[in-house]
Amino acid sequence: MNETFLSLVKFNAEGLIPAVIQKVGSGEVLMVAHMNRESLKQTLETGETVFYSRSRKSLWKKGESSGSIQKVREILIDCDEDTLLFKVEQIKGACHTGRLSCFYRKWDRLQLVEMDDRSSSSGLVPKQILERISETISKRRENPSSGSYVSALLVKGEDAILKKVAEEAAEVLLSSKGKVREEIVWEVADLWFHTLVLLGFHGLPLQEVFRELEKREGKPGLKG
Repeated sequence: MNETFLSLVKFNAEGLIPAVIQKVGSGEVLMVAHMNRESLKQTLETGETVFYSRSRKSLWKKGESSGSIQKVREILIDCDEDTLLFKVEQIKGACHTGRLSCFYRKWDRLQLVEMDDRSSSSGLVPKQILERISETISKRRENPSSGSYVSALLVKGEDAILKKVAEEAAEVLLSSKGKVREEIVWEVADLWFHTLVLLGFHGLPLQEVFRELEKREGKPGLKG
């Protein structure tokens, strides 16, 4: 099957094809790189992105030294078959600067302005972000989507989801011990996400958790 796909791809005169990398779920564009036939073949075989470096003229596996690997969840090809779009589960940041996306600067009138990775590019408040993710998980539960990480996890069942929650909780502990701010934030986000998947598996609305937290807000232990 991989050979069939490779035969469809139209590489340019240098034997390369642009690869746009997008974060699965949010749709955020993380980076753009190039692949040749061999790096694309390895990507298809391993399920993790492998690119071709035009400057070094060699293959490079994303995250091989940094740990910022990209697990491929879906591959799309454009109408001319000369550009690829990869939807990935990004581990740590995609950019060599440590940021989530290479596109962290925007042109604002007469200057480039750096955007804060901790802010939401969608303009949503935190509660809305959680609700939107929860709604997407519910949709995947009712209507599984091919290539969807959430759909695949829900199909695997409760034990697989609980295993992921336990793994992410352990990662939170390790990141806390490591005292690296960015890693703690990243791992807590992973834990929250998989906890939302667990709620979705049981058909429990996020609002019930909000109501429970509101009940606790006035208790002595949470008073300011």
